[in-house]
Amino acid sequence: MELKLKRPIAFLDLETTGIKVATDRIVEISIVKIHPDGKKDIKTRRVNPERPIPVETSEIHGIYDEDVKDEPNFKALAKSLDAFLKNCDLAGYNSNRFDIPLLAEEFLRAGIDFDVETRNLVDVQNIFHKMEQRTLVAAYKFYCEKELINAHSAEADTIATFEIMEAMLDKYEGVEFTDKKGNVSKPVINDVKALSEFSTVNRNVDLIGHIVYNDNDEEIINFGKHKGRLVADVFKTEPSYYDWMMRGQFPEYTKKVITKLKLKSASKGNMKLF
Repeated sequence: MELKLKRPIAFLDLETTGIKVATDRIVEISIVKIHPDGKKDIKTRRVNPERPIPVETSEIHGIYDEDVKDEPNFKALAKSLDAFLKNCDLAGYNSNRFDIPLLAEEFLRAGIDFDVETRNLVDVQNIFHKMEQRTLVAAYKFYCEKELINAHSAEADTIATFEIMEAMLDKYEGVEFTDKKGNVSKPVINDVKALSEFSTVNRNVDLIGHIVYNDNDEEIINFGKHKGRLVADVFKTEPSYYDWMMRGQFPEYTKKVITKLKLKSASKGNMKLF
């Protein structure tokens, strides 16, 4: 079904240096502008963020420093982009939380007060999540074709979860899955170890994910000013950081993990024990 439009709508997507709206920068912007008569204008442009792109970010979107070093910065493109988006409603996927706020930040830094208040903002992800809810009740109805009676009762929820798992084994038997790196597999199989690996989003060292493994199976900090650094390096160069974590409101399990890592590092001769 074609969109009924009273004025143009611009679907946009940004590739950036990171996910912090206030501080990260655009490295590529793509806009599909749909006119009320159905005409489409498509513009895609790479942007020099005037700062290094973190390697882990480049590995996701495939844009490296070398690819944008000769491109114009956002300020050089701002006026033409503002004109292209004039009188347009805006749409995207997760755009209300990320793309549009970051785009507005870039415009403001370029000296352009990008008008958002008079536009309609359509976030396709939010529609998806509201219509295809990810609650236990919705999952039970989708996979088991049954209504969950006594939802939020611990026993009913637990039994429903078990039944959903069994239904998933039937539904996804032999179904291919392509991960972010393009690897294709058939991961939903009747094997608990395989299911555990597939259902894991982050490779946490502690339970909450303050400490995670990197691609080399090394423990790294996953929050704050040292995010991305090896735990052993942080504790070696800034011993007070360990003490700060132990005194802070971190889960006891996290404190157990970092103590174990400190002891392991000390046994290798990398630092003083305490």
